[in-house]
Amino acid sequence: MGAEQVAERFTQLYGTEPEGVWAAPGRVNLIGEHTDYNDGFVMPFALPHQALAAVSRRTDGVLRLHSADIGGGSDGVTELRLDTLAPRSDDNWTAYPAGVVWALREAGHEITGADVHLSSTVPTGAGLSSSAALEVVIALALDDLYGPGLPRRQLARLCQRAENVYVGAPTGIMDQTASACCAQGHALFLDTRDLSQRQIPFDLAAEGLRLLVVDTQVKHAHSGGEYGKRRAGCEQGAALLGVGALRDVPYADLDAALARLGDEEEVVRLVRHVVSENDRVERVVSLLRSGDTRAIGPVLTEGHASLRDDFRVSCPELDLVVDTALTAGALGARMTGGGFGGSAIVLTEAADVDAVTKATEEAFTASGLTPPRVFEALPSPGAHRLT
Repeated sequence: MGAEQVAERFTQLYGTEPEGVWAAPGRVNLIGEHTDYNDGFVMPFALPHQALAAVSRRTDGVLRLHSADIGGGSDGVTELRLDTLAPRSDDNWTAYPAGVVWALREAGHEITGADVHLSSTVPTGAGLSSSAALEVVIALALDDLYGPGLPRRQLARLCQRAENVYVGAPTGIMDQTASACCAQGHALFLDTRDLSQRQIPFDLAAEGLRLLVVDTQVKHAHSGGEYGKRRAGCEQGAALLGVGALRDVPYADLDAALARLGDEEEVVRLVRHVVSENDRVERVVSLLRSGDTRAIGPVLTEGHASLRDDFRVSCPELDLVVDTALTAGALGARMTGGGFGGSAIVLTEAADVDAVTKATEEAFTASGLTPPRVFEALPSPGAHRLT
């Protein structure tokens, strides 16, 4: 659904044309997994899949929400009063846009209501940040309409606060920043401690390469539970090592740091992954800047082994994608996102795309699994206004 269709549906729902239509993309993370809540480095880029929002202001303290993708309420419209918005009060999809309104108001910005119609092509449950796209598109629309003029980094922080406090998901800052700040044809090298960022050119097509996203369409139940346990374990590791965050442990000092943790086996694994993953991000940045793009393949694969063996957030389906793609000739592959299902990424020569895709689909069929959804990841623009 494009901007015109979203605007037309808004008019059907609310009886007037929207003041504008905005878009915010999902993202895929090239490298840097479970480092963002450890003040570390990440390297996402925006996907062409995006959430669209047609929005108009209201002055009566009412927020009306409608999704083209999720039903509910009269004509699918959910009506909320701004003065009743409270953290953990909503278990539905509406918690994400409502949480952003709550976070903006909590930060002192005068939001007096809105009518919203949403439509999204970002796959849900695939580790591609569908929720962040939803948050960022609302934040950008309300920022434009109500005029705070907030920097993109600040909008991302407010969206993270909405997800952490209002929704109750202990996510880091990467997803919202990627959706808000990525640039077309680039990957975003982001320091999650201070949100400093560098746009790194990432034009695979020019080098005869492709990056595939393989959505396993599998979501193993973990809610925030297993994710939260790992975040708590990382915080425990930082406390035992006497640092503010695992970001502060230099890679050169990793062995000594692990020795200091003694028999805290679970914490040792978590610390080893985070510290080595930060190093992998910096290695990928260096390789891309030197033009040695093919050499990032083994670094991606190394990252998957760390996520599988140390952080333990992979699953059989993700491992099957990685192993099959590598056997079929891919240059590198790894799971992406929080884990326990979702998607993997595969770096391959353009000439090998069909072979890698076919091998992966056949491996899933042979294992009695639903064939995965495979598509090419094209570095796309961050959030922006369409009309």
